[in-house]
Amino acid sequence: MTDRRGGAGATGGVRGELKQRVKTGRGRTHSQKSWLERQLNDPYVQRAKREGYRSRAAFKLMEIDERFKLLKPGQRIVDLGAAPGGWSQVAAKVVGETGRIVGIDLLEIEPMQNVEFITLDFLDPEAPKRLTGLLGGPADLVLSDMAANATGHKKTDHLRIIGLAETAAEFAREILAPGGAYLAKVLQGGTEGALLSDLKRDFALVRHVKPNASRADSSELYVLATGYRGPTPALAEADED
Repeated sequence: MTDRRGGAGATGGVRGELKQRVKTGRGRTHSQKSWLERQLNDPYVQRAKREGYRSRAAFKLMEIDERFKLLKPGQRIVDLGAAPGGWSQVAAKVVGETGRIVGIDLLEIEPMQNVEFITLDFLDPEAPKRLTGLLGGPADLVLSDMAANATGHKKTDHLRIIGLAETAAEFAREILAPGGAYLAKVLQGGTEGALLSDLKRDFALVRHVKPNASRADSSELYVLATGYRGPTPALAEADED
């Protein structure tokens, strides 16, 4: 079931502003023009600029946290695909100086107070050990707002983002503490059954949520798994080996 309710979804009084249109300049394609117009007229983009957030995605995490209370003071959090840092920015305000946040991305990220960003592929075999070392222990929450570059082919894009979510879930199992949570972007479709069944096996509760800050015309939504049961015996034995 998809939860379409959100909390911090107010657009800050910008719905009444006049829509801005972009002229098609030399070398600018129609799709580029459409994207730029959407950005200029997106109330969450405007609100992010006013309130000092690095991306409109910050409001997605705010809404999800307001409903499900994921973020808590003192938590250890890993933010996968963290650039430009909007989700880490939201998390840092809640966990405070007693918590630890490590953001990881293939791109360099501008430094942020109370967050450590590292340029690393989370698929690197050394990544789990390095991240738990930086956190000072296992994570309480793994966040993933990652998305593969779009191809324009709906089925292909869906398979690619589900593949990312599945891989990130495997990573989360390696570094989460029992009771921990995993939040990841997916796309609506019919092929995430394996991902959901695996998450339901390893977590106490699995939900779908679509925050208001996700564009209405987008098939984007998030899968939220809470109450991690800990590594399965097979994984635990493999770690010991």
